[in-house]
Parts: sequence; structure tokens; C-alpha cells
Amino acid sequence: MADAADVRRLALALPHAVEIDSDGFDFRVADKGFVWSYPERRPGEPRVIRTDIAVLYVGDEAEKQALLLGEPSLFFTTPAYDGLPLVMVRLAAVTVERLDELITDAWRMRVPDRMLAGCEEGSADRAARY
Repeated sequence: MADAADVRRLALALPHAVEIDSDGFDFRVADKGFVWSYPERRPGEPRVIRTDIAVLYVGDEAEKQALLLGEPSLFFTTPAYDGLPLVMVRLAAVTVERLDELITDAWRMRVPDRMLAGCEEGSADRAARY
């Protein structure tokens, strides 16, 4: 089981990742979001920032559909995200190890190649994922 503190720790461990000010968590690399708190919107009600749900960048519609269909208890989407390469993950349902993989993959798809070239690998495991 993961939580918002795990998201923060894992995201900030990635090179060039920054957290922007928000009511939950919101991480960017080169001004591109890769993981953030789910801003739940219900008709007629104010937006609620859900720190128990992370929105992840997944790159394309095929990857999005594979995650949604393959693990519906873990991943979901809403009509507001139709056509966008984003999925929501229930943090209470994901292991920290899997969350690390998901956040690293999202970061990798958003980080520019020029920034990757300057990264110093801190460990063999982490470097292998870049």
C-alpha cells in the first residue's frame, strides 16, 4: 500500500524533478507534469484534491487502455481525461515498488533527452530505468 508521502519521495528522487505548489502533490520535469494529485470534480460542487489518488502520464492511448483493461482495480479514468494519455491510480491498491516503476516510467516519457545526458546514476537499479 502506497500513499502521498511515497509519491513525493519517489518523484523527488528522480533527476530534475520539481514539486510545484499545490493543495496536494504535483511533480514536473522540464515544466511537464508526470504525476499529480487527482483533482476530483463533481457537478455543482467545488473541486476536491484527492491525495489518495495519483494521476500519471502514460504516453499514449494504447498504454492507457492496457492499464485500464489489465488492472481495473488499480487504474481508472473519467470522461474529463478522454483522449488524454493519463490514468488515475488508487494509491491504497498499489505497492510502493509498482508505484516507483509507474512514476519512473511517467518521468522518463516527459524528461527531455538533453536533461537525461547530464544525469548522474546514483545506483545501478535506478540508472537502469533511465
